[in-house]
Amino acid sequence: MNKFETFRLEAPEFVYRNFTVEETESTVEISYLFDITGLAEFHPSWSFPKPAETSIKNDLTFERLAFSLGMAEAVSYWKAVCSPLMRVECGELSEEQVKWWKKLYFSGLGEFFYINGIQTDIESFVNIKASGRFASSDEAVHKEPKGCLVPIGGGKDSALTLETLVRGGMDCRCYAINNRNSTIETVSAAGLSSESLITANRRFDRSLLELNSRGYLNGHTPFSSIVAFSAEITAYLHNLKYIVLSNEDSANESTVAGREVNHQYSKSFEFEQDFHNYEEQFLGTGAYYFSFLRPLSEFQIAKMFVSHKKYLPVFRSCNLGSKRSPDVWCGECPKCLFVSLILSPFLSTDELLSVFGRNMLDDHAMENYFLELIGKSQHKPFECVGSIEEVNLAVSLAVKKIYENNEKLPCLFKKYVELGLYCPETLDEKNKKYCAGWSERNLLPEEFKIILKSEMERLL
Repeated sequence: MNKFETFRLEAPEFVYRNFTVEETESTVEISYLFDITGLAEFHPSWSFPKPAETSIKNDLTFERLAFSLGMAEAVSYWKAVCSPLMRVECGELSEEQVKWWKKLYFSGLGEFFYINGIQTDIESFVNIKASGRFASSDEAVHKEPKGCLVPIGGGKDSALTLETLVRGGMDCRCYAINNRNSTIETVSAAGLSSESLITANRRFDRSLLELNSRGYLNGHTPFSSIVAFSAEITAYLHNLKYIVLSNEDSANESTVAGREVNHQYSKSFEFEQDFHNYEEQFLGTGAYYFSFLRPLSEFQIAKMFVSHKKYLPVFRSCNLGSKRSPDVWCGECPKCLFVSLILSPFLSTDELLSVFGRNMLDDHAMENYFLELIGKSQHKPFECVGSIEEVNLAVSLAVKKIYENNEKLPCLFKKYVELGLYCPETLDEKNKKYCAGWSERNLLPEEFKIILKSEMERLL
């Protein structure tokens, strides 16, 4: 019997027992209680800033939002034992909502199931039963929401979104979870004041880590769904209309060849559309959730981003480096390597060194990650990285540039040529195809399409 089966027998029931909402003059505090019966209790919490004149007392819409954020949080704790029953005691879920949450959990845990060797299906992996009722009864009356809320993670994508919207004359507020230095500096580089940044504080219950140290299951969860629901709360409190994400078309590609296992599932268009529909049907705040960069590839985004040199010293996309203060590029992980590769056609060696602090392209220790990124492995790295095709295009263009400048190939590019992957004859055609690319699978309102297309024409 494997761990998955053993833990399900040991802990047959996971309970979303309660959530409490407390209001101060300037914040809304939400606390959650999850319970693995007979094993552990978890008490994660959030703090959201709010305008002083705003109140959510007896606000049923806000109660639904707070409850939903708890549903998004719960999966991180449930996965330690994968209890076959999740009992929800503090909120209401229709049959259609249960199906929605099961889809998010199952697809968002695809990497977790794959890495842990778990064989299961969407019908049997968990049964969700809701028996609670919401306490509030009044729907709050809000003014017509307006303006944009732009989640800022500190990376190149959200920086490009913010820069483009500000240039396009949109009224933007920014959103962050647990501020990072790169987030603050990105907002400043965009020419916005510190008051434009709204920061929610998330307190993860670290007792889960103690369970993991004892051998209970661990792995990737759909964190971007937490971003979605917490951004929805922030937009509601500040009466903002558009929640503008920065997820690209490349996020739709499966991480594992021949399998529906996507590390970026909660950044995919499928989730974006599902969340958009869930908001309209079951939350009804009036906010409009979409990804501004969805029509574009990572390659296009990188090419547009480097034209805004002011962000090169401040942006960060490294998950390991984000755990340090200030956040840094670790220079040793596949995410760092991917960003270096996708920028390599557009920046000089000296500029890349200035950004990352080291030349990862000339490091033999990065070869396995490199092979994964160019498609010479069973799976891509389990990170938020671009598609295999566009990585190959970026590498080929960088190799061509190095040859034209009579420079020495770094070891990873030398390996690329030795594998017979460099084909300069088709590069111009592929480059033009990518630069002109526009995915129609997007939810951009017309005014945002105009802004993005105008910026594409200017930069590409």
